[in-house]
Amino acid sequence: KMTFLLAMVALVSAFGSSFQYGYNVSVINSPAPYMQDFYNRTHFNRTGVPMDSGFQTLLWSLTVSMYPLGGLFGSLLVWPLVNNCGRKGTLLLNNLFSIVAAILMGTSELAKTFEVIIVSRVIIGVFAGLASNVVPMFLGEVSPKNLRGAIGVVPQLFITVGILVAQILGLNSILGKPEGWPVLLGLTGIPSLIQLLILPFFPESPRYLLIQKGNEEQARKALQRLRGWDDVDDEIEEMRQEDRSEKEEGQFSVLSLCTFRGLRWQLISIIVMMMGQQLSGINAVFYYADRIFQSAGVDDNNVQYVTVATGAINVVMTLLAVFIVESLGRRILLLAGFGLCCASCVVLTVALNLQSTVSWMSYLSIVCVIVYIIGHAIGASPIPFVMITEMFLQSSRPAAFMVGGSVHWICNFTVGLVFLYMEAGLGPYCFLIFCAICLATIVYIFFIVPETKNKTFMEINKIMAKRNKVEIQEDKEELKDFHAVPSGQA
Repeated sequence: KMTFLLAMVALVSAFGSSFQYGYNVSVINSPAPYMQDFYNRTHFNRTGVPMDSGFQTLLWSLTVSMYPLGGLFGSLLVWPLVNNCGRKGTLLLNNLFSIVAAILMGTSELAKTFEVIIVSRVIIGVFAGLASNVVPMFLGEVSPKNLRGAIGVVPQLFITVGILVAQILGLNSILGKPEGWPVLLGLTGIPSLIQLLILPFFPESPRYLLIQKGNEEQARKALQRLRGWDDVDDEIEEMRQEDRSEKEEGQFSVLSLCTFRGLRWQLISIIVMMMGQQLSGINAVFYYADRIFQSAGVDDNNVQYVTVATGAINVVMTLLAVFIVESLGRRILLLAGFGLCCASCVVLTVALNLQSTVSWMSYLSIVCVIVYIIGHAIGASPIPFVMITEMFLQSSRPAAFMVGGSVHWICNFTVGLVFLYMEAGLGPYCFLIFCAICLATIVYIFFIVPETKNKTFMEINKIMAKRNKVEIQEDKEELKDFHAVPSGQA
């Protein structure tokens, strides 16, 4: 069952970390003109000449793209930090990045320096790279197996809430104005301060305490607090089994993970899902959304409100995913999510091409954007992170998150960099590329990715061992609380 403590652990770690990842994704969209104006003024005050437009474009694209680049650096820190400081320890340490970046961004206008904003975007990116990997890992390890999917979607829910809050605060009537943007950028430090104050009172991941620290007593205490009852023998026993099977393999580095045959399909699966998640064009759709709404006749002043509405749909659908992931399972949501994205990209291409000749096509394109966002919110965005936690055991999980996270941020960075050129060259047809990527991801998931709902980490490991054609030692068979699955379903 869901205990109060478990709910609080999920909420505090997701609010303090994942929320800010989402917030910083969209926070610079609405105040962009005022920030560019500040870049220009600062340059003029220093040199006496206005900024060259090419240089301004370069500075702005750096401001945007330094965030995913920082995210990549953050992902590379996951493995050493979670193994040495623990999951909770890493989240606490990570807050320092966010608070430093918030102070720098908030004071950049007073200090009359735009370089600080670009540097801060790298720092907050490092924070986001760590947060986007460590929170799902931590929550996946503290949840019981029947709630792992639902709790695993919570970080993604808070990412969408962060995006929405940044969109709302960025409205012209609130902080999206010349004097408001430093406050808007600086607010990101507040959730970190809250997390720094509350998270220390919560238990560390019991799996980390038992398997990596070898401290069964602390692991048992942490589990008892999280579950709300004293009898946690079954779960401790399952961890011991995992521990025994892993003693033979030792801690995985990224290199050994990539060359280890027993985890080959798990590794390929997370790389495919992470590439699918980012290269399916979610950032491009959000980027394009404003123009699609304008071409459909939405008044310029109201576009920002429509954008907020799409952000709200994103939150509501991700919240729905939290409630249905345990009943429907992971595979269905992944297939349905990518399926909706694939279909809406096709229809969107047609609608954008015909909107000058057929009057109602512009409304169809709005519908496509909404359907696409729904598809991403229920499957493509949240589930891949849940799957990394579930498909890997304790020793390989940090390295797996490091690989998955790096793929996530490299693809995010690539879309940001390449999309403007793609759009200039292909126009609306660029969505067909996203459609093809969604389709390829669907085919892969359909044939390779197993259902992991309600299974222990060891049971999932067994299903994948068959696929990897490796043997698993027999002593792992004695799992208590073992629900046998007919082989057809695996």
